[in-house]
This record gives sequence, C-alpha cells and structure tokens, in this order.
Amino acid sequence: MGGSGSKSKGFWPFSGSGSTDDPTKDGNEQSMARVRSFPSATPFVLTRRSSMYFDEDGDLAHEFYEEAIVTKNGRKKAKLKRIQKHLTPQGIIKLDIPCIHVDFPVVLCEA
Repeated sequence: MGGSGSKSKGFWPFSGSGSTDDPTKDGNEQSMARVRSFPSATPFVLTRRSSMYFDEDGDLAHEFYEEAIVTKNGRKKAKLKRIQKHLTPQGIIKLDIPCIHVDFPVVLCEA
C-alpha cells in the first residue's frame, strides 16, 4: 500500500543522524545530547503568554468597555460596548513560582 515513515532513518528528531561515519557512537548518546540541547527540555515552565492587554491610556485589563448611549423608540439607554481596537498585548510574563510542564512524562505523588 505504501511506505511507512517510521522505517526511514533520521525521521524522528531524537534518533541518530543516520550517518555511519563514526561506528563508535551509539544512537542513544546522540539522541540524549540532542534532548539536552533543546531549551524546552526542562520540565519546568518559567514564563507564559499573558492574556491581558494595554489600552491607549496605559491601563491593563482582560477586556475594555466604553459606555454608549443608544436611542430606541425615543428612549435613551446606556449600553456597554466592547473595545477591540488599539489594544496592545502584555506579552510574555515571568512566573513567580515555576510550574511543571503538562507534557512532563513523570507521575508525581505524595507518599
């Protein structure tokens, strides 16, 4: 039916490079070296993307609203209108206490 990608060498990013220049190097040593070189290899999360925004005045909040006067059938009614333009995201913020990453493959328990 077709070839499988798992049979090809070098398909998985943590597998050996596929070159047979140095027969003394083991594939596991190469894969561990690559895992250690990635910055996301640590189980701790130190930063996160903030969900808050700055408005034009420099105020920080999750959402911004302005009061708008709506006239309907001769009656004036105040309504809140959500502002979605001219907002700047807060960006990346540092966590006070590091958290453990969701994909960390270890079960934690208290004995």
